[in-house]
Amino acid sequence: MSADDRYRPGYEVVAEQLLAYIAEHDLRPGDRLPTEKGLAEELGTTRNVTREAVKVLAAIGRLTVRKGAGIFVASVANPADEQLVHYQPTDMEHVLMLLDYRRLIEGETARRASELATPVQVRAIRGHADQSGVAARAGDASGFAAADAAFHDAVSEAARNVFLQSGVTNARRFAGQSDVLLFHGDVPGSLEAAAAQHIAIAEAIAGGDPDRAAVLMTEHVDTTRHQFERRIRDRVFNLPGRSHPPEPPSQPAKEARA
Repeated sequence: MSADDRYRPGYEVVAEQLLAYIAEHDLRPGDRLPTEKGLAEELGTTRNVTREAVKVLAAIGRLTVRKGAGIFVASVANPADEQLVHYQPTDMEHVLMLLDYRRLIEGETARRASELATPVQVRAIRGHADQSGVAARAGDASGFAAADAAFHDAVSEAARNVFLQSGVTNARRFAGQSDVLLFHGDVPGSLEAAAAQHIAIAEAIAGGDPDRAAVLMTEHVDTTRHQFERRIRDRVFNLPGRSHPPEPPSQPAKEARA
């Protein structure tokens, strides 16, 4: 355990170690892991902390616990997704690759939605964007999260391509794993800024402006990348005993969840 790990919840550290264990042993969906006791011994931790880590990983869909049978690497719906079974939600390199993928796929999804969305789909996109604004102004993080997910799902549906839609859904699922393990579901930035971005994207789609829709969606995902990097920096330098780095020159901030 590193010095930094001493200031983190034990289950979070062990959850990372379990994912690393799966990758190091090249375990695949459906493969069985050792028992809680066996994992605790392998990782040099307690059984209670291991149990909590297993619960967290089961909750985000990385492990499956079958009573009387054991702990397994979670199955995937699509065999092609097996390549993603070793995704590390707390590894900066992995998360940045995921955000780069989202930048590409969601920008194109918004572009196509602006060209292909039906009036009913446009109303749905606008409605979810407006709902995110209502939740943001009320400080309702859970309500915002629901509207945010519905907004992105509606945009991907309007693109009329099941492969794009599946890609957006999977990417956001993996992003949610990082949120849980790194930030415990905390709001990473300004909800109102995110809602304003949703509304601008919705208007570009409604106006049939594919270039603007793509640019706005790409900026929306870029915002997530910037706030993620900032949260990681804050996480590191806010640890006890750490000195803070000099603040960068101030500039207009656009933090928001994509």
